[in-house]
Amino acid sequence: MSLKSERRGIHVDQSELLCKKGCGYYGNPAWQGFCSKCWREEYHKARQKQIQEDWELAERLQREEEEAFASSQSNQGAQSLTFSKFEEKKTNEKTRKVTTVKKFFSASSRAGSKKVPPERVEKIMDQIEKYIMTRLYKYVFCPETTDDEKKDLAIQKRIRALHWVTPQMLCVPVNEEIPEVSDMVVKAITDIIEMDSKRVPRDKLACITKCSKHIFNAIKITKNEPASADDFLPTLIYIVLKGNPPRLQSNIQYITRFCNPSRLMTGEDGYYFTNLCCAVAFIEKLDAQSLNLSQEDFDRYMSGQTSPRKQESESWSPDACLGVKQMYKNLDLLSQLNERQERIMNEAKKLEKDLIDWTDGIAKEVQDIVEKYPLEIKPPNQPLAAIDSENVENDKLPPPLQPQVYAG
Repeated sequence: MSLKSERRGIHVDQSELLCKKGCGYYGNPAWQGFCSKCWREEYHKARQKQIQEDWELAERLQREEEEAFASSQSNQGAQSLTFSKFEEKKTNEKTRKVTTVKKFFSASSRAGSKKVPPERVEKIMDQIEKYIMTRLYKYVFCPETTDDEKKDLAIQKRIRALHWVTPQMLCVPVNEEIPEVSDMVVKAITDIIEMDSKRVPRDKLACITKCSKHIFNAIKITKNEPASADDFLPTLIYIVLKGNPPRLQSNIQYITRFCNPSRLMTGEDGYYFTNLCCAVAFIEKLDAQSLNLSQEDFDRYMSGQTSPRKQESESWSPDACLGVKQMYKNLDLLSQLNERQERIMNEAKKLEKDLIDWTDGIAKEVQDIVEKYPLEIKPPNQPLAAIDSENVENDKLPPPLQPQVYAG
């Protein structure tokens, strides 16, 4: 059974990319699965509800305060009259301002009553967006009030840990041995990395679109047929893993916050951007089952103890780059050395354990022998006195010999 048929593969239905409210536009994880329009509506409803609750609470507190004040003051009539006049003046001033604003916009709409082409409106919006966001870029990109930088470091570390993932594990239908396909892959990686150098959200989105088109072209050349959505997403995941774009999460959040919502809701820009968000979410949750690996092998690859076996040198095509061949050869050598070192370390730990067990066994045997045959230490005997010394304590010995003189 082939690898592709054994595992579930990476598949995202078209309906999963759309707004979960069913409006037909593309959703976004940053908007909890809604499109920008539905998200604004939901946010507005929640905001209005909160404002209404706050207003009711303020009115209730004001009534309680007025009742308490009325009960403690005898001249409440005159003061309430003054307060009512103040409120009336404040309301009139507010109404006058609202009327002025309405007249201004209604006059503007009458002045421009002729129909403006949507293309011109879109072009004007793009120019305004370019001017404003270029000026405000350093203030609104990855601001300190958000956790964008923390997310950038987390996804960058995650992608580095997944450097060992191969196209075969993701079922990527791209053959990089074909020169044209290899060039398309390099261009796609370059475009996704170049996204960080752009300042305008529309330009960042254009980099994602160019990257996606290079991916579709690479798949088309490899398969000799148009690419499908099921082929595009795994390849996009592979490109992100291989390129590891800088500040990926910050760029995604920047586009989500400040790009023209109509670009993210419809069209190919919105489709490609939604797929990129899905690819990042997949990388964050990638596990052993997603790659058809055992949990043990997945943990070993993630820890760097070993790496998947690379392509054998005999299977290389004659036109393959010598540098790539040497690189894979070196990777195989490093993998073998790593396995050999791991085996030596295991044997060394086993030998150390055996030595500790042998030492403990000898000590136990000695202790058992000592306990079975205890050693009794007797006091030393008194030293024997010299025969010819003066022995005043022991009268059983003969007196010492005395020299005798014989007359000659």
